[in-house]
Amino acid sequence: MNNNKNLSELPPATVDVLIVGNGPVGATIAALLGRYGIETLVLDKSHEVLLMPRAIALDNEALRILQLAGLSDDAFEKIAIPEVKMHSPVLGQFGRADTAGCIDGHPKLVTFYQPDLEHAMRSQVSRLKSVNSLGGFELENLLEEADGVVATLRDQNGQMHSVRARYLVGADGASSRVRALIGEEFEGQTYAEDWLIVDIKNRHQTAIDHIEFICDPQRPTPHMPAPGGRERWEFMLQPGESREELESPESIARLIAPWIDPQELEIERKAVYRFHARCCNTFSKGRTFLAGDAAHITPPFVGQGLVAGLRDGANLAWKLAWVLRGYAAPSVLDTYDAERRPHAQAMIDLAKLMGRLVMPRNRIGAFFVHGLMRILALTPATRRYFEQLDIKPKNTFKHGLFMPHQRGDKLVRGGLFPQAWVRNMQQQIRLSDDALGNDLTLVGFGIDPLSVLTPAQIVSWEKTGGHFLQIKTYGQRESGRCDFIEDLNHDILPLAAKGTLVAVRPDRIIMHHVPATEAGRLIRECQHLLASADATSEPVSITISEPPRLRA
Repeated sequence: MNNNKNLSELPPATVDVLIVGNGPVGATIAALLGRYGIETLVLDKSHEVLLMPRAIALDNEALRILQLAGLSDDAFEKIAIPEVKMHSPVLGQFGRADTAGCIDGHPKLVTFYQPDLEHAMRSQVSRLKSVNSLGGFELENLLEEADGVVATLRDQNGQMHSVRARYLVGADGASSRVRALIGEEFEGQTYAEDWLIVDIKNRHQTAIDHIEFICDPQRPTPHMPAPGGRERWEFMLQPGESREELESPESIARLIAPWIDPQELEIERKAVYRFHARCCNTFSKGRTFLAGDAAHITPPFVGQGLVAGLRDGANLAWKLAWVLRGYAAPSVLDTYDAERRPHAQAMIDLAKLMGRLVMPRNRIGAFFVHGLMRILALTPATRRYFEQLDIKPKNTFKHGLFMPHQRGDKLVRGGLFPQAWVRNMQQQIRLSDDALGNDLTLVGFGIDPLSVLTPAQIVSWEKTGGHFLQIKTYGQRESGRCDFIEDLNHDILPLAAKGTLVAVRPDRIIMHHVPATEAGRLIRECQHLLASADATSEPVSITISEPPRLRA
């Protein structure tokens, strides 16, 4: 039923959420919705996972989202990248990024093999009873009505089908049919350069262990390792070169000759792409939402294309679930665009900047740009800005579904709640997101949230999909009524005073925090964020795989 290969099954007539596109973003959204028991249908033109060269890099935030979607750390193979180097043929190494170590329990940067990730996510989706995944269907038309969206589909035999969904998500890539049907247009530029992507296999003992950018004006070349003994090169086509010419085995052998003896060359796959830098004016229209490449396309120079799509999924999925379950008003869905679009655009702008470093137009320009980078690296402040990735826009929102940030607070409202290694009530050592679970969680720093709330406030919080959790220092034992975890390395507790209460959204964004003496205000203000006078959502029938408490 859920393997996306069933040739005879017909789509259901009605669902809560219809997702068009079963790539990594669409499948992740389905996995997130399925954990809430939301009746979800995922459709794709293809039955199989595509094997063409595509995304290859994920950062710590993306890995955290995959953890949230239910993937274990060993669900697919990854290579941790310790550093990224930038080389000039004239000046030598002129830039470096330190990507060693971890943030929030995950490596800062990894490479991966996208088909492995997609197979892992589809396997995760197949375990969720409320999610159905079908291949061989194309979207023909959309009609939005007062209480839903009616999608007209064509199967591989030319037969037409109709599906009514409460909400529809277009995760169908850069040539999105959903985007076209709702009348959205991309803003931004298409780069004039085409790039040849080449994946080479059987490089187990000889591949590099880092990422390097050869910033030669004649032929810019990113180069990196990938799991399974793979190694990837990306070559910019020069004026006058055709795709067919450069994709020939002879041309590829010539291009990779500085690294590999042509006699040892084993090409796994190759493709020519034209890089884009584009973003929609809005990520939603009515009951239809765009995610991933359907909403924005990021050049690959900072490895944020798929990462941005996964951020979309984490942001959107819980909001759809909360509206469908009756925990929030439909108006909260407006915050998806308000939160995600500015950050997606900031990542596109960073990728364009990096593209100018990687693709200097001529040797004179390269000399000045790369020389400036070397000079900037001489001062500690500017060196840290680049080497420690401070240049990367933080996933912190200015406007959205959270209370305004107060200057000086280490816990930033609208920013990510940290993740750390903890020990739970069952003496298991886990990452703290697993203790937070799938709910809107009220976290007490060294205090039991239940001890400062009235019975009415507790019920009120639970009616918004709320859960309670206490964080204690390492070695402290149970002393209250709610779940607790021990902060093993003291990574979380120093970020706020003892007795602080923090409301953490299911996507791990901080919604609010106050001293325990103001617990009632936190409950009221969070409810105000989630509710509105025109709330008309009706709860759906759901199945929760875990009890609301004691799941840490």
